[in-house]
Amino acid sequence: MLQSFIKNKFSKSISLRLFSHVLPRVGLDIAEPLIFEQGLEGCIGVDIEDRDPNVKHRLGDLQRTSKIGLPNLNEVQVVRHFSKLSRYNYGLDTGLYPLGSCTMKYNPRINEVVCRIPSLLNSHPFLPTDAVQGSLGLIHRLAQDLLKITGMNSICMSPAAGAHGELCAMQTIAQAHQKQGNTHKKYVLIPDAAHGTNPATCTMAGFKVRVVKSTKDGKIDFEDFKKKCKDDVAGAMITNPNTCGLFEKDICKIADLLHEKGAYLFMDGANMNALMGRVFVSDLGIDAMHMNLHKTFSTPHGSSGPGSGPVVFSEKLTKYAPIPFISKEGDEFKTTEIDETGNSFGRMKAYYGQIGIHARTLAYILAMGNGLAAVSGDAVLNANYLKHKLQDTISVGFPNNKYCMHEVLFCERFLKNTTITTLDFAKAMIDAGFHPPTIYFPLVVHGAMLMEPTESESKESLDDYCKTMINIAKLAVSGKHDEEFHNTPMAAPIRRTDETRAAKFPILTYQEK
Repeated sequence: MLQSFIKNKFSKSISLRLFSHVLPRVGLDIAEPLIFEQGLEGCIGVDIEDRDPNVKHRLGDLQRTSKIGLPNLNEVQVVRHFSKLSRYNYGLDTGLYPLGSCTMKYNPRINEVVCRIPSLLNSHPFLPTDAVQGSLGLIHRLAQDLLKITGMNSICMSPAAGAHGELCAMQTIAQAHQKQGNTHKKYVLIPDAAHGTNPATCTMAGFKVRVVKSTKDGKIDFEDFKKKCKDDVAGAMITNPNTCGLFEKDICKIADLLHEKGAYLFMDGANMNALMGRVFVSDLGIDAMHMNLHKTFSTPHGSSGPGSGPVVFSEKLTKYAPIPFISKEGDEFKTTEIDETGNSFGRMKAYYGQIGIHARTLAYILAMGNGLAAVSGDAVLNANYLKHKLQDTISVGFPNNKYCMHEVLFCERFLKNTTITTLDFAKAMIDAGFHPPTIYFPLVVHGAMLMEPTESESKESLDDYCKTMINIAKLAVSGKHDEEFHNTPMAAPIRRTDETRAAKFPILTYQEK
């Protein structure tokens, strides 16, 4: 039984079913109610004198006519509430995090120390440039290092995240075609396995999407690409390694074909963790690529930020890139806020980028040095180790490929004779003590499970993970525990929820009953 497996996994002597009548308490993990659902009228942690209702507030003629709507709690309640919520967080500090497509890397603590240096922490973009020379120097140094890593010609440091970097690149390509009078170039080629932000970004930049098919091996169908690469094509957006965790071996042929048509190649740099220190992007014929500093270079990722998505450009696109940029003249760092040539499309956002992420990234690069190549090598090695250990039990998305890159794509084909789905399998992983991987993406395989261990994991932690996955898979295909799988997770404070409805109809504000 699934409960027995969970009990053996953690050497627990209690049965979840035995204690099912007391749920939502499972051991010491308690389903915490919203803070608005707690407290009593007048139960507050501070003493505040009652206001005279006849005395107006000091905000002009504004006078509160209703309650402020905040819960009344004492200090102990507040501390306990947020402490309990903090226990719900799961990340690299807690255990292996196999979340493919978003490189959830371990964040070296030295990075956090560096970004809290007071002169960086307290710098402000409204200060004159002579008062923030250290911050400008840091951004400039990081920009030069990123250019060395990629082999590209120029860089824009201001984009706020990955999708923002994509938009920066595509707007630069749009500006280049506009300045060159290429009004007929209205289409961008995008593979069917692309990140969802790619077609969205393409549309926002004023282009139309032309989808390119994948082969049975999960890579771009070059013949289909060649057929669709017509004179009306402005460029292509390609992720490499792609979202199936595979290297696009035809990338140079694709770049040459685009350049023959007067088009540009944008590379989605979300999966740069497999390439850094190993490949100069410039050698692949890339014209623009964004980099997720908040992923590849180990800075905090998740909860909507903070992020940073600098974009590197080839020489052909450099003059069309956005402002501002930082330059060094002698011993002084200066900013260029106005494009006097009229070629740049303008600004992506205010200021010069996310200084906190820039500081962490530079600290990571300086600490790793030539070890960046070892990072990408270990990431690829770990993913292939997972593939080797699991492929006889869990179906590989594209089994014809002998090797993968930094992530490996599995699918639910091994569950075809059961009623169990990828979602059921992922929820069962929670009961077994592991965070699920990305599921149902990419869409080119049915019931996808995309696993990315990163370079941080040891052989011992990978072996533990694989042993657990194999045990869950054997329970799933046995045909004896379908109902239990449908009800997982059972050992989490929050049970199975209607996630589709929650995404479509979110309740963003507390509604008092």
